[in-house]
Amino acid sequence: MRALALYGTIGSLVLSALATAPADGATGASAAPPAPVVHPISFGRCAPVEHLPSTVECGTLTVPLDYARPEGKKIKLTVSRIRATAPKERQGALIFNPGGPGGSSMEFPLYGSLPEWRRTARAYDFVGYAPRGVGRSAPLSCQDPEKFAKAPSDSQVHPTEAFKRHKTAQAKAYAQGCARRAGADLPFYNSVNNARDLDMLRAGLGERKLTFMGASYGTYFGAVYATLFPGHVRRMIFDSIVDPDPRQIWYRNNLDQNVSFEGRWNDWRRWVAKHHDVYRLGTSAQAVQRAYDTVLQQVRKHPAGGKVGPAQLQASFLNVGYNDAYWPLRAKALAEYVRGNPKPLTTQAAAHREDAADAENSNAVYTAVECNDAAWPRDLRTWDRDNTDVARVAPFATWDNAWMNLPCAFWPRPADSAADGLTAAVGKAADGPSKGTPAPGGDDIAEAARQVAATEADGALHRRHGPVDIRTAPGALPPVLLLAAERDGATPYPGALELQRRLSGSSLVTEQGSGTHGIALGDNACVNKYTEAYLLDGKMPAHRVYCGPRAEPRPDAQSERSLRSLKPHVAVHP
Repeated sequence: MRALALYGTIGSLVLSALATAPADGATGASAAPPAPVVHPISFGRCAPVEHLPSTVECGTLTVPLDYARPEGKKIKLTVSRIRATAPKERQGALIFNPGGPGGSSMEFPLYGSLPEWRRTARAYDFVGYAPRGVGRSAPLSCQDPEKFAKAPSDSQVHPTEAFKRHKTAQAKAYAQGCARRAGADLPFYNSVNNARDLDMLRAGLGERKLTFMGASYGTYFGAVYATLFPGHVRRMIFDSIVDPDPRQIWYRNNLDQNVSFEGRWNDWRRWVAKHHDVYRLGTSAQAVQRAYDTVLQQVRKHPAGGKVGPAQLQASFLNVGYNDAYWPLRAKALAEYVRGNPKPLTTQAAAHREDAADAENSNAVYTAVECNDAAWPRDLRTWDRDNTDVARVAPFATWDNAWMNLPCAFWPRPADSAADGLTAAVGKAADGPSKGTPAPGGDDIAEAARQVAATEADGALHRRHGPVDIRTAPGALPPVLLLAAERDGATPYPGALELQRRLSGSSLVTEQGSGTHGIALGDNACVNKYTEAYLLDGKMPAHRVYCGPRAEPRPDAQSERSLRSLKPHVAVHP
């Protein structure tokens, strides 16, 4: 990968020599396929399903499912845009990704109306998109959304053996559902292809160089892009940074995340205790924990509003680890419940039926990308040992995080996915068309058969490998700006230090003493100063600079409705 960093300007030639399926480790065909053809994006009115105002224009980007076979199956990604508000100051397009994996930035063009983003919106077209698998971009699904969102459900901080067996069976069934529904396409939803798609988007917009802002997971595949295409980069901001060390992707990162979330949970408990005069939940963090545990046991016996059980409660309160703005909201809901009023807690923690399909889709993409990117332990004893150890010091999020990722222990290998795809194509042809769906033809079967042959050839000809070794040679990549909060729960701070070591010439801005996930152009004027100077003028700070913490939230919180009205800077997963 060090050699690749020297040749970023040849773009698609580098791209075509890479693995078609990182989950399996194939390094690509010995004879490089032709580069995929990029067509300019034609923008027009957005589809009603996007729920975007008329000020936003939308288009589609066509990309190969498999970049090793660019003339094979194509998928379409949805794209949104609002042009720079000051055309004479325009510097190009700013593409944003909020992370996930599984997050969409289709609403990103609307950020330009927020006060902190207006100066940047004068100079850039704000471009959002739904990555492959997300929304209407070749959507993935692994389970019926109604079943996925079924509530109330249980969560155990220190699970019994019976509960472990139950959750393991669920994880296995979920992985099987992903394989059954996606078939041979499943291995191609991964971070390397997300980076390739980003380069296609750059070209489809007519941009010679990429200006990109990625948050959370967006920093990871953005760094993959920087490694593969350093010569295509103009400016990049990575906000709330995933540790890119291949040894961390993704199993170890999730274990480390549990510890950092425990730190944020402690921050919230101490804040609630400090405001005992408002919430009456105790004058110490331990007292607040006891109040929470009492409520947890109560909703296990009698779910709040018939909808909120332990799993929904835990997921809702995990948000205090992502953003300080949730602190007063969750504290008030807990306090009201203790006083006999369950309505605020039910309102905040209950899943909304109308969101079920989007939630299941987002989770399916999250699972596919993380499972495809790297090898995960397949021995359940490893999962049990490691998560039991971590839960001793970080009980709040550990086991829920484990269950979310456990489908990776049962994930199908690409050869299995290809064979399943061929079986499904033949079966559909034999069954004939279903209502409203045309019957698959010989082309579908032939495409599936070609995928089986290609996967087998990859396995026979090329060695296995792990995730991309992210790094760039000195001078190969323009200066990149890194932003990180010192107490970030979702992306622990050491990951920012690791990425800076790997991206030569990058600068790191640290928000000290704070832990909100996603800090660019938000509530910290110091961070905003460095961000704007970089985006608007290309000015880089010193190698490492520090900003003071943002102000703690006040107990007199805004309502949940007003919080939802804020545009999220990151896509989060519990």
